[in-house]
Amino acid sequence: MLSKRFEAPVQCAALPSGVELHYAQGGAGAPLIFVHGVMGDWESWAPQWEAFCAHFRCTTYSRRYNHPNRNTMPSPAHSALVEAEDLAQFMDVLGIGRAVIVASSYGAFIALALAVREPQRVAALVGVEPAMLCYAEFSASGRNQLERFRQEVVEPANAAFRRGDDALGARLMTGGIHGAGSAALQGAALQRRLQNARAMRMLALSSNEFPLLPSGALAAITAPVLLMSGKDTAAIHAEVFRNVCAAMPQARRELIAGAGHPVARDRPDRFNELALKFLLETCPNTKETT
Repeated sequence: MLSKRFEAPVQCAALPSGVELHYAQGGAGAPLIFVHGVMGDWESWAPQWEAFCAHFRCTTYSRRYNHPNRNTMPSPAHSALVEAEDLAQFMDVLGIGRAVIVASSYGAFIALALAVREPQRVAALVGVEPAMLCYAEFSASGRNQLERFRQEVVEPANAAFRRGDDALGARLMTGGIHGAGSAALQGAALQRRLQNARAMRMLALSSNEFPLLPSGALAAITAPVLLMSGKDTAAIHAEVFRNVCAAMPQARRELIAGAGHPVARDRPDRFNELALKFLLETCPNTKETT
C-alpha cells in the first residue's frame, strides 16, 4: 500500500470554497505537488513517491470528486479551470506560495491552467499527455481522431453516465483512454478506477469539460516545462500531444518507449529518471522555493 511509504498519515484540507481535499506529504526540500488524472486519486503516484521525496517536500492529493473526498456540490461547468482554482486554494491552505507541479492527463491540463492563470505559483512543471482534447482540432488528422474518439468512446460513456450507470461509463472511458486490453480494466486497478467514477461523471456531464487554453497563453509560460508522452499511446492522445507541443516551443519533450497514456505507471523508472533529471537541472535552486 502507498500509505506505508508516507511519513505522515492522510489528512484532509478544507478549502475556503467548501471543498475538501485529502492528501499526504513526505520528504524534505522545495515543495512539489502531484496531480493525478481523472479516475486516479492520492495513491496514484506510488511509483514516484520514494524517488521524489528524496529531493522534494512532496504532496499528493485527491482532486475534488475523487476518493476519499466527500464533495457532492454540483458544478455544471466543471473543468480544469475549476480544479486549477482548487489547486491554488489548496496551496494557500498548506502555506505553499510556489511549487513544482508533476501531473498526468487531466491533472496536467489542470497544472497548465494554473501556470497560465497564476504563473507565479508554478516553479516548474512536468506534464504527461495533458488531456486537452480541444487541441486535436488544430490539425486535420487530429480532427479525424477526435471525431472517432467522440463516436466510439465519449458518447457511449456519457450516455451511461447520464443513465446513472457510472460503472459502465468508467469502463468505457477507461477502455477508450488506455485500450481494450489495458491492465487498468482488470482486478484491483479496475476497482480503484470504479471508486473514482464520480469524477469522470462530473466531467462527462459538464457543459465544457475541455475549455481552451489559448496557444499564445501556453507559449507565454516561462516556468521550465517538460512534456512527456508514451510511444504506445492511443492515436487521440498522440494527436493532442503533438499539437500541444507545437503550441509550446519553449517546452522540453520526451517520448517514452514501452509506455501508453499512463507513462508514470507504465515506465516508472524511466519517468522518474527523466523527470528528476529535468527538475534538478532546470531548478537548481528549488530547495529555496517557498
